[in-house]
Amino acid sequence: MPDFERRRLRRKKAISYSVRGTAARPRLAVFRSNKAFYAQIIDDDAGRTLAAVATNGKEFKGKLKNTKEGVAALGEAMAKLAAGAKIGAVVFDRNGYLYHG
Repeated sequence: MPDFERRRLRRKKAISYSVRGTAARPRLAVFRSNKAFYAQIIDDDAGRTLAAVATNGKEFKGKLKNTKEGVAALGEAMAKLAAGAKIGAVVFDRNGYLYHG
């Protein structure tokens, strides 16, 4: 395993102790791979995924690439899903990745 991945997993483990989603304020977890970006809203108390979207999903298939514009569209789609599920606030789980603003 590369050293940068080992450091990310260590950060992820340290963050997971403090970041926890509830029914009132679920957790928004993000993951990035070389091919796609993924986001899901999770209720940790119930152990359920409330909403999920990915840039390689059926709504984005062939339209987006892994760029800033693609991730912005992913965020807008996640906001629509959250509004449809009546989710007003979330806890952001950066999953060990650095936060860029």
